[in-house]
Amino acid sequence: MLKDVSPEKIKKYTKNELNVLCDKLRLVIYDTVTRCGGHLASNLGSVESIVALFYTFDFPNDKIVFDVGHQCYPYKLLSGRYERFSTLRQAGGISGFPKRNESEYDSYDTGHAGTSVSAAIGLAKARDLKGEKRNVIAYIGDGSFNNGLVYEALSSLKIVNTNILIILNDNGMSISPTVGGMYDIIAEIKKNGKEENIRLLESFGLSYVGVKNGNDLEEMLDSVAQAKEMLKNGSVLLHIATKKGKGYEFSEEHPTNTHGIPPVGSPKEKEYSEVLGETLCALAEKDPSITVVSAAMKEALGLSEFFKNYPERAFDVGICEENASVLCASMAAGGLKPYYAIYSTFLQRAFDEIIHDICAQDMPVTMCIDRAGISGADGETHQGVFDLSYLSFIPNMTIAVPKDTEELREMLHFSATYPHPLAIRYPRAGRVLFENGEKTPIVAGKWEYLHKTNSAKATVLAAGERCLIIAMKVLKALEKTGKSFNIVNARFVKPLDTQMLQSIDSEYVVTMEDNVALGGFGMMVNGELLRLNKTCKVKNFAYRDEFIPQGSVSALQSEYGVDCKEIEKYLLEVLL
Repeated sequence: MLKDVSPEKIKKYTKNELNVLCDKLRLVIYDTVTRCGGHLASNLGSVESIVALFYTFDFPNDKIVFDVGHQCYPYKLLSGRYERFSTLRQAGGISGFPKRNESEYDSYDTGHAGTSVSAAIGLAKARDLKGEKRNVIAYIGDGSFNNGLVYEALSSLKIVNTNILIILNDNGMSISPTVGGMYDIIAEIKKNGKEENIRLLESFGLSYVGVKNGNDLEEMLDSVAQAKEMLKNGSVLLHIATKKGKGYEFSEEHPTNTHGIPPVGSPKEKEYSEVLGETLCALAEKDPSITVVSAAMKEALGLSEFFKNYPERAFDVGICEENASVLCASMAAGGLKPYYAIYSTFLQRAFDEIIHDICAQDMPVTMCIDRAGISGADGETHQGVFDLSYLSFIPNMTIAVPKDTEELREMLHFSATYPHPLAIRYPRAGRVLFENGEKTPIVAGKWEYLHKTNSAKATVLAAGERCLIIAMKVLKALEKTGKSFNIVNARFVKPLDTQMLQSIDSEYVVTMEDNVALGGFGMMVNGELLRLNKTCKVKNFAYRDEFIPQGSVSALQSEYGVDCKEIEKYLLEVLL
């Protein structure tokens, strides 16, 4: 059925055929996501509402902006991408998020929360000024509806003077259960139909319709048709309630665990997040000043036990990364020791607050930056390859990059008494690489040799586990040919270990990082070696100045030149 479906055919389906279509969509989404990985529960819950949108509106002439994009799989399947859907999140395949370069049906690229209302207003105003006839829809979940950018957009709706339809898909979840004052307002409407709460929403210049059952197809068909008619006279907010994971019992009962899933059969490694959670719990037991802040991701970041054991010191502020940053800074100003756990790609959203509130005041906030470096299949919007660059030029900032999960544990113990802003960045999966090695105490700005040979012609400065793994593999390969080089665990990217840089007597210095080249670790080393008047030849291995698409971590590292093959090739040339 899905092979032959088209937006034109959907409009001619009977209600029974539409219900069958919903079942088929769920089956394809479940089968594909369990094979390729992706966002399962959110997409299963959005099926009926998206089918109703295709039945009522005229895509791609009408435009829809999916907030984040976690709910766009049914839309992709119904807009001519069924044949390619088996390539979901694979290199060169269908993206897990809306992409304008993928289909004319995708009107705006998304991947981070809170942008849909602003984007819809902009598209609608472009329509108005060009004299076009089309409807514009923002499709947003209740988790994203907590984001402050949504209210900046709503505040401008009357000023911009245009009409949009906002579909609020309320399933009570972001990744974690939705929290916050605005969600309490929405939940009260859903529970009791509170008129004063509805008036609050309508004060932005919206006509409110709801709460409608988003998983009842017939109710969705009627409600979407009603909203479309009302849209002729002004902006509309259609509030629907859905079940995240609808149609699959385990997903319905465990929406957090099935929000985003890896392919079935993927190898399980200990994640850095597990070490983070364990260590923060141990530190908090001894230090009552330690607090933890999360932006709607406590489970994914390994913080469930901390929230359970220390609820009075654990704060999930929802998808509000800027607020979380200021909250950490102000708690530190009040004498607490806050830890801000967040994905690298989402920390970007709080850039000004990191500068202005945390670093300018020199607050002892520790940022635990997960999913740093290439993150893989989620593509451009989720690759954590910019943090070394955008954090390194901020005064008072210290940046640490652990060599393995055990060194993360040591760095967290170090951080407990560190009196300045500290960022510790690490990838998702990790291991203990150097279990039997001699431990060098963690000192801010100090590196360690992992392999040192007298008069080595080359020294490799590697930042982080992934780069050290590559360096050690290349060393093992070259030692078989009688060649060797030094390997340094450059565990602090800022400040650099100037003393060690000064002492290096190798003719060649190689830097490696899981980050873009511009503004990153290699460029910092280049500048410092120049300042020290060192005459060694330097080669930087980092990602080029491009947005990195979806694909496996290893394949993307190879594509962008930070892999064993490229580094071994270079070292073979210089060690002749």
